Amino acid sequence: MALGKRNNDPLGCATLSADEMSVRAAEAAAFLKALSHEGRLMILCHLSSGEKSVTTLEDLLGARQAAVSQQLARLRSDGMVAARRDGKTIYYSIRDPKAAAIMAMVYDMFCGPNAKPSLAAQFAPV
Repeated sequence: MALGKRNNDPLGCATLSADEMSVRAAEAAAFLKALSHEGRLMILCHLSSGEKSVTTLEDLLGARQAAVSQQLARLRSDGMVAARRDGKTIYYSIRDPKAAAIMAMVYDMFCGPNAKPSLAAQFAPV
């Protein structure tokens, strides 16, 4: 599928001025940079099924509290997750619908029943 074809836009990126494209590219790069960490991807994957406490995420990820909290702080500062406190427990959920959509696509591409290893993974040294 060509860029822009998703919304029946025949011109795609060509409809944006260079300045507007630069702004949008910077936004996209910042968004993708926030996702470009295994731990953050795994947290978002677990949050895709609904709100989770920090303790639950620790257990699901097999990670220490400090590591989970650090990645949650990054996701929270980037506006991807929201936190809610109930007594001493903090619960997290996906806040940004773009993050939820990306996680659904990442799941389909890499984890779903029709997922196939990428060419890079197939030829990576063992």
